[in-house]
Amino acid sequence: MISYIKGTLEYKHTDYVIVEVHGIGYKVFTSLSTIQSIGQVGSQVKLHTYLQVREDNISLYGFATPEELKMLELLLKVSGIGPKVSISIMSNLSPSKFSLAVITDDVKTLTKVPGVGNKTAQRIILELKDKIRKEQGDISDFASTEDSSVVDRAGMKASEAITALMVLGYTALEANRAVSAVYSEELDLETVIKNSLKKLI
Repeated sequence: MISYIKGTLEYKHTDYVIVEVHGIGYKVFTSLSTIQSIGQVGSQVKLHTYLQVREDNISLYGFATPEELKMLELLLKVSGIGPKVSISIMSNLSPSKFSLAVITDDVKTLTKVPGVGNKTAQRIILELKDKIRKEQGDISDFASTEDSSVVDRAGMKASEAITALMVLGYTALEANRAVSAVYSEELDLETVIKNSLKKLI
């Protein structure tokens, strides 16, 4: 498994980049947000990667942040969702907006993404919520931990922020600690999620 690739950015296209490492050019498929954020051709870049191996194809995907990589890995586990649709979602929704859409059952936001219809959006929400319930358990299970004071104090908003981080693959304990470190009643839910993600990088 290739964890990351670091080298010189040689080429940028609409859905992939070419990164040269020791004389070898790697074609790395990526999201629009990563393409826009990694800098100009000739600069040094580091991409967090996912290698997909199939009988008829080997493809490398890479992203500027660990959160985008986690988002890809989660989307690929949803039945009927392949790399093309996953990249389309990631090019239109940041990890924080995506996780917020999932926890609030916001089908409308997901269906704004090209290639995502109503049934696909509903399946994404259902399967990712089921995954949280099966692997992490109810967030209320952590109400007695030392890191749960923010949940007791702030209630629903903090719980939703923690669940949103869990959508992106973090454990309940990791999410709880990150939200506790940044939570403020003045911040809206998406900002709490964004600031929590910075703590987890």
